Amino acid sequence: MSKAWIGKQSKKVKNRVDRLLVKRFAESIGDLHPFYIDEEFGKNSRYGRNIAPPTFPRTFEYGEIAGVDLPKKGLIHGEETYIYSRPLFVDEEIYCYARIEEYYEKVGKNGGKMGFVIIKRFGEDAKGELIFTEIQNVIITEAVRKEMKV
Repeated sequence: MSKAWIGKQSKKVKNRVDRLLVKRFAESIGDLHPFYIDEEFGKNSRYGRNIAPPTFPRTFEYGEIAGVDLPKKGLIHGEETYIYSRPLFVDEEIYCYARIEEYYEKVGKNGGKMGFVIIKRFGEDAKGELIFTEIQNVIITEAVRKEMKV
């Protein structure tokens, strides 16, 4: 991992806010609000349709960032924030991509270095209008850094 990763970005990937996946996601997080699963409720809501739970973008594909190879396991999920301009509507297409925003290191309690990667993920509608931004802090532990030989 290096500062050379900062600014690298994936290409846009088309995703769909699938009704069945929204229902399964809502069940998995234990939030069966009718906004997400009841079609009649959605039709009568202020949006005129169902919406997805706020953390649903975790299920989307964001594409590969060329030259950035984070390990598949051993990372720590530090923090995650979502910023929305509007909700995700069930059955709409979302175009998603990711960008490395920042990388820095800190010395841990055991004296070893830990890496911190700030990744921003974006979701746009078919017109290219931004719907959401997800800011994710990923922690690379000393043990993982050793395996990566950084």
